[in-house]
Amino acid sequence: MEPLTWTLQAIGLFMVTNIDDVIVLSLFYARGAGVPGTTARILGGQYLGFGAILAAAVLVALGARSFLPEEVIPYFGLIPLVLGLLAAWRSWRSWCDGDDDDDEGKLSGKALSVPAIAAITFANGGDNIGVYVPVFATVGTGGIIAYSIVFLALVAVLVAAARFVATRKPIAEVLERWEQVLFPIVLIGLGIVILVEGGAFGL
Repeated sequence: MEPLTWTLQAIGLFMVTNIDDVIVLSLFYARGAGVPGTTARILGGQYLGFGAILAAAVLVALGARSFLPEEVIPYFGLIPLVLGLLAAWRSWRSWCDGDDDDDEGKLSGKALSVPAIAAITFANGGDNIGVYVPVFATVGTGGIIAYSIVFLALVAVLVAAARFVATRKPIAEVLERWEQVLFPIVLIGLGIVILVEGGAFGL
């Protein structure tokens, strides 16, 4: 019964700790609308980022605490904060240059970067490490393997859910209209929340 128990617990734990990623991933889809390979880049970035979270949690659970000191985790909030500020700067420059109404201009330069998506995924899920570690520390090697398999399978489900949300016509229209504003706001807000909740810089 242990494998079944681990599987059900892993599904519940993944949903609780990653459901908020649907919003961020939906905005990635909005940003990459019309650009070939968008889904592949989002999937690749999500797997890289979550794979790093999983690897860190496993290493810490197995005793390699020096690999990722707990006080370092809140500073991962700097990653989405900086990327959000850069996105805001580009959007502002585009608006100042009068490109806001140019449909071709909207689609140009919007190819997503796998490393950037991975970095945001890792930063957004940095606090998940603290949740996964005690679970991994108690289930043993077999449990860790079972949890990891379920988690990695659900990453694809999460990306598919975000794609479904982003391609619903009413939602897609809102995302397309407001993507240039929402994308940097979400990233900046995400970075600030991670920094503040983790007590970075004495906040």
